[in-house]
Amino acid sequence: MPIAVDIDVMLARRKMSVAELADRVGITPANLAVLKNGRAKAVRFATLAALCEVLKCQPGDLLRWEAQDAAGG
Repeated sequence: MPIAVDIDVMLARRKMSVAELADRVGITPANLAVLKNGRAKAVRFATLAALCEVLKCQPGDLLRWEAQDAAGG
């Protein structure tokens, strides 16, 4: 997937656990793990906004685009 998710980076910077972030955002730890590990196919803007509010960051701090090479798809 060409979109990389850097939630784990922001969690480390904020010294926050996945469980604490999930609780403060209002989603299950399982759903946060799906998003954090890059397995999500979509994210609601409301969820992205809540993540940014809790982590005190911008959407670009959590999501980035990575080019794929021609052989990799």
